[in-house]
Amino acid sequence: MKTMSNFTPIRQVRVSEEVTEQLKRSILQGHFKPGDRLPPERELAEQLQVSRVAIREALRVLQTAGFTITRPGALGGTFVTNLSFQHLSDAYLDLFLAEKISVPELNQVRLVIEPEMTRMAATRVTAAYAKKLKEALDAEEQPSASLEEDRERKTAVHFILAEMCGNRLFEALILSLLGLTWRVIKAVDPDYHVMHPAGMHRPIVEAVLAGNPKKAALAMQKHALEFGQILSKMEKSFRRRKPPSPFT
Repeated sequence: MKTMSNFTPIRQVRVSEEVTEQLKRSILQGHFKPGDRLPPERELAEQLQVSRVAIREALRVLQTAGFTITRPGALGGTFVTNLSFQHLSDAYLDLFLAEKISVPELNQVRLVIEPEMTRMAATRVTAAYAKKLKEALDAEEQPSASLEEDRERKTAVHFILAEMCGNRLFEALILSLLGLTWRVIKAVDPDYHVMHPAGMHRPIVEAVLAGNPKKAALAMQKHALEFGQILSKMEKSFRRRKPPSPFT
């Protein structure tokens, strides 16, 4: 008899995986809304006719994925979260810490995405967004009292531009990319007055407000290149200071 070599063993789906999918589907379809408490483990086990161990494992997976949060106490339990892109950002941070993503790779992605994002933003300027950009630019050019305050001011323009595109995936990507950038900066703890000098965003904002997509994109490209060089130097310092893994 001829043997087929392209077959692979069929794995039986774990019960907890099926429970996870059913609970996730209920949340995504709106049966459970943000803030709602899921039924207790015992009740879920009875409804789904599975063990409480399978329920507990499924709830753990949902919490890790950002769908739920567990609160202790008499009024506690498992509650549905308002699903956001923060979990995606956290995942990228974990990959960076595991050295699966490097700063040169981060810089390359920012160099591709942010100029195009800025070009699109320049075609979608409204009075409300113009006001936001001007306020953000004025704020970032004021002296900051801490690295955290400086970060909030210097990233505001990027978030506004992403929002102007009207594409939530752009916002998610910018949140993730800037989250990675912040992780490197925070680890190195640099002189933030020198790290990102005031005025780096001014040419970008002025081009966007003028409704000049090409000039806006080129200004963001120049900014991404300049700050990318600064960030690459920071990564080298970060890697040198990172303690060796106990498993290597």
